[in-house]
Amino acid sequence: MKLRAMMLSLLALASVACSAHADDTADYPSKKIKMLLPFGAGGGGDVLGRLLADRMGKRLGQTIYVENRTGAAGTIGAQQAATSPPDGYTITIGGMTTHVLAPAVYPNLPYNPIKDFTTIGRIGTSSILLIATKDFPASDLRGLTELSKKGEPIQYGSWGVGSTGHFCGEILSQKAGVRLQHVPFSGAAKLANDLMGGHISVGLVDMATGTPLVKDGKLKALAVCGGRSPSLPDVASYKEQGVDFERSLSWVMYAPAGVPAPVAQKISASLKESLAEADIAEKLLALGISVDFIAGDQQRDINARDIEAWKQVASDAKIEVK
Repeated sequence: MKLRAMMLSLLALASVACSAHADDTADYPSKKIKMLLPFGAGGGGDVLGRLLADRMGKRLGQTIYVENRTGAAGTIGAQQAATSPPDGYTITIGGMTTHVLAPAVYPNLPYNPIKDFTTIGRIGTSSILLIATKDFPASDLRGLTELSKKGEPIQYGSWGVGSTGHFCGEILSQKAGVRLQHVPFSGAAKLANDLMGGHISVGLVDMATGTPLVKDGKLKALAVCGGRSPSLPDVASYKEQGVDFERSLSWVMYAPAGVPAPVAQKISASLKESLAEADIAEKLLALGISVDFIAGDQQRDINARDIEAWKQVASDAKIEVK
């Protein structure tokens, strides 16, 4: 009888706890939500994050404020997001660098991009843009290759060692024979500013950062690393210019691992609904991003497969951060 009474008491306590937890998730969100971005202020990822923060916040009925946390090609911000409380009040956006390439090049990465995150959903896909100063003497990959053989290796910038831009540069060097020297920057926005200032001649940036600058005539595009982008349809891809490389690159929203399923579902629904708004596709296309929502569980499986594929690319290109 004592054992039965004890079991009934435990079940009652569990029921109360579950009920309280259900009430907590039903009230979500009851306060402001932080969108922790591993991108520098003013860059394409930052613009994307602020746009979605505004639209999703209106749907959720709470303010979503942006906090930028840069460094180590975005991995510092990603780590901070991974270790935040799993209550749904911290979300983040990751690019290829933070959640697919990092485990391929950082042997001591302080987070697991699969296990330490709840994948909310894919936002869309884009390419990486190879850009140069307006007066750069080459206008395509052939011209860049010929130019690199005439003197010293051409310096090119990316937003960090192990970034997607770094990968695209080293792939170009190996597959096309372009003599290049990598110069890491603290962010794509800083690189773009130095390109416009003439402090460096060539760089690889995300489409969201580079597309507006090319359209405004401030920089010129030589190629896209990935598929041809609908935001810059006249710029040929690596593959179209004879470099055998083409992979899709994704922007994805995450929360820390352990976020209650009902909360994750609310965030995911607000993301999906925001991406379906009439003007969003046009606004994202202006940033070089094609809207392509995929649910969290499916995108998590895609990430796991992509990590293994890019590990091979990193091995072939000899890219590693020690």
